[in-house]
Amino acid sequence: MKSDGFRAAAEAKDFESGRDLFAEDVVFRSPFVHKPYEGIDALAFLLGHVVQVFEDFRYIAHVETGDVAVLQFEARVGDRELQGVDILKFNGEEKISEMTVMVRPASGLEALGQEMGRRIEAATAS
Repeated sequence: MKSDGFRAAAEAKDFESGRDLFAEDVVFRSPFVHKPYEGIDALAFLLGHVVQVFEDFRYIAHVETGDVAVLQFEARVGDRELQGVDILKFNGEEKISEMTVMVRPASGLEALGQEMGRRIEAATAS
């Protein structure tokens, strides 16, 4: 499947080596902000942090048809359990051109947002 490389990178918590899976102009839709992030650098930065925040991360379902893949996952952030989906859209070169992440429940999303905020602030502090 087209999404096998993405799944392997997520499960290994290693998107740096999987950077070539994405189109340079990839669009990333986060569950936290209404405006999408654009470009491989922004996506790599965010994914590099989120995979470190998730504990006990595992995919529990994987459906792919044509140029769209949906991977359902479960994880923990501290004492909060969450479920989510990664929705991937592929371009004609079989690179990921769009990625949308959805997370539930709200308490899990809130814990993820707080921890991501701390890590991004630390990573971008001058």
